[in-house]
Amino acid sequence: MAAFPPRAVVREVGLRDGLQSIQTILPTERKLEWIRDAYAAGQREIEVGSFVPARLLPQLADTADLIAFAKTLPGLAVSVLVPNLKGAERAIESQADAMLVPLSASHAHSVANLRKTPDEVIAEVARMRAARDAAGSKIVIEGGIGTAFGCTLQGAVDEAEVLRCMQALLDAGADRVSLADTVGYANPAAVRALFEKAVRIAGERLWCGHFHDTRGLALANVYAALETGVARFDASLAGIGGCPHAPGASGNAASEDLAFMLAGMGIETGIDIDALLALRAKVAQWLAGETLHGTLWRAGLPITSRRDTYVAAHA
Repeated sequence: MAAFPPRAVVREVGLRDGLQSIQTILPTERKLEWIRDAYAAGQREIEVGSFVPARLLPQLADTADLIAFAKTLPGLAVSVLVPNLKGAERAIESQADAMLVPLSASHAHSVANLRKTPDEVIAEVARMRAARDAAGSKIVIEGGIGTAFGCTLQGAVDEAEVLRCMQALLDAGADRVSLADTVGYANPAAVRALFEKAVRIAGERLWCGHFHDTRGLALANVYAALETGVARFDASLAGIGGCPHAPGASGNAASEDLAFMLAGMGIETGIDIDALLALRAKVAQWLAGETLHGTLWRAGLPITSRRDTYVAAHA
């Protein structure tokens, strides 16, 4: 069996993937508190929002303000999702550290979600790279390949098409790529098989795994990806999030549950899980009436565990 990475990163995406999927519009002050508390709990990579028109996603209208605040926190990698060149230009201007460009390997999902085919998204990435380089910016471009394990609209998604899109994104100028189980169709065997092939193509530029817990397999799928050497995973506090084309989807892997699993496996995350659970309790109050997920908050840490396993020390 492959050795697990000694360290893994939990990239928090609740402020973007989570909040865009619910009705509640969280005030900017609450979002700033979320970022501040997540940072204090040891999280060092946060996706704070998305540059999309406010009329489409009013939940994310304050993204530029969140980036400005997050950039004041030393060592915090601040990322933002951008759907097109205009969004990329705003991300460059904002001085975010990274911009995630979503690409769906499912043609049907790509057209429904982005109004572009996968190849049109790839061409857009080339334009984003040109704009980034012309501006002298150091922002990292990450191509996020969604519906990598299947699609509620199209059905099966050919593994070869996922890998073709990955190579094309890199060729177009993406600095790194990630794989997402957008609608929760993945299982550990499928994850291991696809990630092994993806690692052979992208190597260390295969940056992240993004697993939804739609059918209860997010953490099992993280485990399978860990076996291939991938050590960075998107997750959302309280498991909020989802996809408009995945009815009944329960959202992302819960950040607190994922951090607990990794710590228990001896994989360092730098996260103080007690502090993360305290933040989850706050967010649950802020999002009263919304459906939240995850299980650690209900059961708590095991009394048989060494407490220092789950409490990170921060300078």
